[in-house]
Amino acid sequence: MKILFVNACIRKESRTRRLAEQVIEKIKTSADTVTEVYIADTVAAITDENFILSRNNASSHNDFSANVYAPARQFAEADLIVVGAPYWDLSFPAILKAYFEQINVLGLTFEYTADGTPRGLCKAQKLIYVTTAGGPIISDEYGYGYVRTMAQAFYGIPDVKQLKAEKLDVFEADVETILNNAMTDFLSLC
Repeated sequence: MKILFVNACIRKESRTRRLAEQVIEKIKTSADTVTEVYIADTVAAITDENFILSRNNASSHNDFSANVYAPARQFAEADLIVVGAPYWDLSFPAILKAYFEQINVLGLTFEYTADGTPRGLCKAQKLIYVTTAGGPIISDEYGYGYVRTMAQAFYGIPDVKQLKAEKLDVFEADVETILNNAMTDFLSLC
C-alpha cells in the first residue's frame, strides 16, 4: 500500500505532525511505503492565468508528464492519504490550499460526468485529516470540511476521517493527555 503524508505542519515542534506520524505508525504494515510531501518546501506553481491555461492544455491533450503535475500524479496514485494541518485562523495554513489548487487537475485527479458532476480518479479509499488547535476548534467546516468535500466530491475518496486535538494552549492544559486521548478516541472509531 502507498501511503501519502501531506504535511502542512510549518513548525518543527508541531503537535499536529506528532499525531499524524502516530496515525501512520498505527496503520502501516512492513509492506507499505510512506511518502511525505512537506508542502512548505514544495515549489508550487502560482495559480495564475498562465498556470490555468497550461493545466487546461494538459487536460485537453491528456498529457500530465510535466513536473508541475507530479504532486497530482502522486496524490492520484496513493492508496491512503494522511493530511496533517494545524488549525489556523479557523482553517489551515494557506499553503495547503495552494497544494489542493495544484493537485485539482481535470483528467488526472477528477473528471466530469456527462451531467457536469465531478467524478474522482484517485485510487485512495481513505483520507485521514489530522489537526491540532491551541484553543477550541470553532467549526470543522472551513478546515476539515473543505478537505472532506474535496476528497469525496472531487477525488472520489469515500472514507474521510478527522483526528483533532484542541485547547492545547489553554491555561493549565495537560497537552500530552489531550493528545493521547484524541488518538485513543480516533482509533476507537476506526
